[in-house]
Amino acid sequence: MREILIEINGIPIYKKCTHYLPYNPNLKIPLPKKRKAGILNEVIFWKKVRAKNFHKIDFDRQRIIGNYIVDFYVKTLGLIVEMDGSSHDGKEIYDGVRQDYLESLGLQVFRISDFDIKNNLCVVMKELEDFIIKNYST
Repeated sequence: MREILIEINGIPIYKKCTHYLPYNPNLKIPLPKKRKAGILNEVIFWKKVRAKNFHKIDFDRQRIIGNYIVDFYVKTLGLIVEMDGSSHDGKEIYDGVRQDYLESLGLQVFRISDFDIKNNLCVVMKELEDFIIKNYST
């Protein structure tokens, strides 16, 4: 029997356990600088999800997985939330390889555009809610 983590709109959301994830300790060095950079779209999103504000789901910011630092990670779901801004322009192949690697670990990746976070945050949060229901309710 799978463990119900939360309910969203009366729909049970099941915990998805991700046991061991690879971790590159060398990436700890740039983390504080990256967090302090205060990238606007990340700050806006963080204010919506921090302290379990979004359906009581615990989000981690700037999590190391393998040789990558992901924007946001939900351990209990195995969910990564990635912000796509101008820094991703011209990096489609790199982003694809990165996403394939993360998904090979059994993780789900939800991508959000920088524009939508700044201009359509309510829509983004509804899309995230729908993504979680679609991927974790059955």
